[in-house]
Amino acid sequence: MPAQYGGPVKKFWNRVQHFDYDKYWKMRDYIVARRGGLKAWYYLYRIKKMDAHNNASLGTHISFPCADFLGHPILPHGLNGIIVSVIGENVLIGAGAKIIGNVKIGDNAKIGAGCIVTVDVPANATAVMPHPRIITMSNDKDGSV
Repeated sequence: MPAQYGGPVKKFWNRVQHFDYDKYWKMRDYIVARRGGLKAWYYLYRIKKMDAHNNASLGTHISFPCADFLGHPILPHGLNGIIVSVIGENVLIGAGAKIIGNVKIGDNAKIGAGCIVTVDVPANATAVMPHPRIITMSNDKDGSV
């Protein structure tokens, strides 16, 4: 409904809901640092709008512990339906992936598009569907086998 308005309302609405990788993580880092205040609530509002617009959730809260990210994940398709719990550094997550529960995703791992992960994925591994299974393991950080 707000999209039919013009001027400042339309500008504000478009700014709030669309995903911008750098801004998203800057705002999320601010919230996770538990700085509090009006700015944190505004950032949380913007993050939740971006999450909702992209049918995603990265576990960002002010009053509760946030999802644990050791580094910012690589999201080549934006948020697009991703639900995340806990991941390591330099992890590539495909569009529509769901990482649910107390799951540890190792460093340099890759999660395939649409994959539902309910088990731990070791470092340097690739997980795909229909049932999350590890298809490759590498020793290099660049992911080569």
